[in-house]
Amino acid sequence: MFRGFYTVASGMIAQQRRTEMLTNNMSNVNTPGFKAEQSSIRSFPEMFMSSVQGTHIPTEKGLNLKGIMPHGPISTGVYMQETLPSFVQGQLLMTELTTDVALVDGALPMDEETGIPGTLFFTLDDGDGGEYYTRNGNFSLDANGYLTSPSGFYVLDNNGNRIQLENDDFQVSDAGVILENDVPVATLGIAFSARPDTLLKQRDGLFITENGENLAGVETVPNATYLTRQGYIEGSNVDAGRTMTDMLTAYRAFEANQKVLQAYDRSMEKAVSEIGRVN
Repeated sequence: MFRGFYTVASGMIAQQRRTEMLTNNMSNVNTPGFKAEQSSIRSFPEMFMSSVQGTHIPTEKGLNLKGIMPHGPISTGVYMQETLPSFVQGQLLMTELTTDVALVDGALPMDEETGIPGTLFFTLDDGDGGEYYTRNGNFSLDANGYLTSPSGFYVLDNNGNRIQLENDDFQVSDAGVILENDVPVATLGIAFSARPDTLLKQRDGLFITENGENLAGVETVPNATYLTRQGYIEGSNVDAGRTMTDMLTAYRAFEANQKVLQAYDRSMEKAVSEIGRVN
């Protein structure tokens, strides 16, 4: 009986956490460059149940043997193992602002282990000698003319340097080259991650690597193709309709576990108040 309480409670906790994840996705449906989280719910290892039973053999002195009677496996509940962002390309949204730049994935190498293609990111200076990575190209110029991200971090070029411009009257080519008065002054730093599922998600749609090492530039990746589109930003890849459906499914699953919990509670109440009553 008590095992049933634990199993139901684990199901409710897993669905609650899944609902929180989906709610966060829905709240970022209009956030540029946001990558929707996906959950993985797994069951705990099953337990093999058996009971010890005595067998009486009618001998002269009487012989009792202990035997094990197998009953089969029993579930021990579920848990939300992990959440991973989906790096599917979001829809391009036109802004007509020269400081806005969107990354468009082309042909990218596919990881042999996962069968998933790699992902490209804009490179940002984290302020401590490392790098942040983002798909949000909603950039702006600060008071000193440096190109910065919405979070205030400096955008880096392909040499790891901050990009300083005279004003917002500049052009960005399809290859990410920044031109002022038709003269190239910098190239946007575009990083490539062969295993984006191993990146750690931070605040404001930023990512870092697990080991703190910087990602390689896309120029070092053979046969990788991409485009940069000035005057556009990449929208969130959250599917609002699908997310709402998943939220309702999670709510119904939570509700079903809640009803089972109530049934267990009523059974325990009967065991305490009725079965033990002496007439």
